[in-house]
Amino acid sequence: MAKTAICVAAILGLFTVAACESSDLSRGAIGAGSGYLIDRAVGGDGMVGAAVGATAGVVCDDVTPQYCN
Repeated sequence: MAKTAICVAAILGLFTVAACESSDLSRGAIGAGSGYLIDRAVGGDGMVGAAVGATAGVVCDDVTPQYCN
């Protein structure tokens, strides 16, 4: 349960930080770094977290344009 709460908080934080950037490349880089750290914090190897984070950062402005511009 604690790992789930950490993951949810980290994902919300990722979108908050990624929303500050103006290009897909910079949001993807922030997402990859954040995803890697989150994955490592919950016991993963980091690669899946980096891939998911990068994807989330890149598509953030397409999925939620009111938060990511």
